[in-house]
Amino acid sequence: MNLSQDVRRVARRLPHKPAITSDAGTITYAELESNVGRLAGGLRGRLGLARGRRVGIAMENCAEYLQVLYGIWRAGMVAVPMNVKLHEKEIAFILENAGCEACFCTPDVADRLAPLDIFKSRQPGIVSTRTRDYAALLASDPIAEAFSAAGDEAWLFYTSGTTGRPKGAVLSFRNLQFMSHCYYADIDHLDDRDVNLHAAPLSHGSGLYALPHIAKGSHHIIMSGSFEPDRIFDVLEKHQHVTMFGAPTMVSRLINHRRAGSSDTSGLKTLYFGGAPMYVSDLKKALEIFGPKLTQIYGQGESPMTITFVSKRLLGQQDHPRREEILASCGVPRTGVDVLVVDNDGRELPAGEIGEVITRSDCVMGGYWNNPDANAKALRDGWLWTGDMGFADAEGFLTLKDRSKDMIISGGSNIYPRELEEVLLTHPMVLECAVVGREHPDWGEEVIAFVVAHPDARVTPQDLDALCLDNIARYKRPRQYRFVESLPKNSYGKILKTDLRQLLKETGNA
Repeated sequence: MNLSQDVRRVARRLPHKPAITSDAGTITYAELESNVGRLAGGLRGRLGLARGRRVGIAMENCAEYLQVLYGIWRAGMVAVPMNVKLHEKEIAFILENAGCEACFCTPDVADRLAPLDIFKSRQPGIVSTRTRDYAALLASDPIAEAFSAAGDEAWLFYTSGTTGRPKGAVLSFRNLQFMSHCYYADIDHLDDRDVNLHAAPLSHGSGLYALPHIAKGSHHIIMSGSFEPDRIFDVLEKHQHVTMFGAPTMVSRLINHRRAGSSDTSGLKTLYFGGAPMYVSDLKKALEIFGPKLTQIYGQGESPMTITFVSKRLLGQQDHPRREEILASCGVPRTGVDVLVVDNDGRELPAGEIGEVITRSDCVMGGYWNNPDANAKALRDGWLWTGDMGFADAEGFLTLKDRSKDMIISGGSNIYPRELEEVLLTHPMVLECAVVGREHPDWGEEVIAFVVAHPDARVTPQDLDALCLDNIARYKRPRQYRFVESLPKNSYGKILKTDLRQLLKETGNA
């Protein structure tokens, strides 16, 4: 079940079909297969690495990314993709923790890592693309066939590490194959006419969903550099059958861009979003601009992209009697996936009661790499305990409230920040917001709202307080509103509430 054989099968059937387009030009599936095989041959021969070894990928989005990923698999090795926006020391930690014996880097990342001497002068160490060393690998004798068992390790997916050291979720070929089949079952039928646009980092969601597209011979357009809405709109005007993954913050930037609503987006087939729930106000606006072409997915690195979903058809049903609840939810379980909401003892809770979300399927990781303590907490009796809090309704729709660590307990009452954030975002002058808890001597915690207002907007704490009192219980409303220019986020657009809580500790009531 080695997924690199998908490239070989498509290359036999559609050798001249465009496979990857980037700033460097376009290569066909025949060229992709040749490069995958030669990189694999170079890893095994020139670099002398054995099957089962782990190889890092610290690369910006570029033409070589998917070639390296599939080349690692063709060589029978395990890929360890990393977020290149991490600090050099964080990348070094992942490489050491995973026991990587080599790491492919784009030149800028290689320059950043060089002073750290991560591999302690061991060879092969860092392999920088667009260098003689990389070219030498591409000159190697190719490996054409590769066999791996379904349970063999394929991808070490490291968590973002926003609350501590990142953990490596061990994903097997079976996990990734199940994820791909779920894509076909729940999201889209794919064939060689489809175009997969990669504007998000290939190290995470966008790269994961490249796999079902590669298997069907889709054309991949890879965008390097920072996220630029103009470039997205250009692609949508030029190509048809375009699918892309985007974090909610990326979708927000698209729908608030000057070309939103005026640019031709008929080429968009599916925009699937995840990584965090999208606020209902943003989702409604996106549906107005793009039409019924959005799919919501909920997953984690530990069950990549595959726990629940809301289909394009359902999101597009404006006359659905429960439309508001569905837009606020993250949908129903994916095909072949079990999802429950349970109490602390693992007992399933009745519809409407809030508890922790757990899931099981062939998509759930085998465990965290060399981390038995974390495994004991996250994996119990075949179920993955996600750490997300939510409730299921009578029809099985799951609505997330917050991560368990983000829930605020004030005066003995549970307060879910997302509920307040949804209300605050209905104010026309509020662009972004984040609600966190601050320690309080009497109440345990009190609610603080960080607010980013539209430029030149006039909005006061009194305005926001009145809005909250019109929509939620008095005890839930924020005790303080802090107006800021921006919210701290990681490279995938997730708001870093740990940073906000730390800021509150440092500044007190200031």
